[in-house]
Amino acid sequence: MIVKVGLTGGIGAGKSEVARRLAELGAQVIDADKLAREVVAPGTDGLAEVVAAFGPEVLGPDGALDRPALGRRVFGDDEARRRLESIIHPRVRARTAELVAAQPPDAVVVNDVPLLVEAGLAKGFDLVVVVLADEAARVRRLVEVRGMSEDEARSRIAAQATDEQRRAAADVILHNDGTLDELRAAVDDLWRERLNPA
Repeated sequence: MIVKVGLTGGIGAGKSEVARRLAELGAQVIDADKLAREVVAPGTDGLAEVVAAFGPEVLGPDGALDRPALGRRVFGDDEARRRLESIIHPRVRARTAELVAAQPPDAVVVNDVPLLVEAGLAKGFDLVVVVLADEAARVRRLVEVRGMSEDEARSRIAAQATDEQRRAAADVILHNDGTLDELRAAVDDLWRERLNPA
């Protein structure tokens, strides 16, 4: 039977590293962010609907979605954000279902979903894994690795679910306040004990 794992964590917590390690161990990882980009790629009905909703100024000169422009349009505007989500989320869910259905029956399928808690998706998984990290560490990573200002990093963190909300949805919590090796060891333990017992 396919084991469906929901993986989430706040921006800068280390979720991508956990997904990478799970893939190395044999999980099939479905990246919701990647699918969200695919469903609004040039030529898709998703992109056409985004342009109809938000105007041609969200397109770049190449005809592709100008993500920073769209982000400026919806960030801080709950109604606009909900409109965008109503376009993207159903398409991502449909594509995810197709990818899961194509897996072998003994697969471990990890859905890497940044907004799993915010979207209320926890009940759709056999196991929900949450990656947590101290906020100061997350801010530092976002500044050093992604080039954000400290204010921008704190703003992005504040816009997401709280750690308490994530804990409430979690079956397993991985703490990422140490080294990368420590995080990878915790993922290995999770794989051995919960996802792929010998």
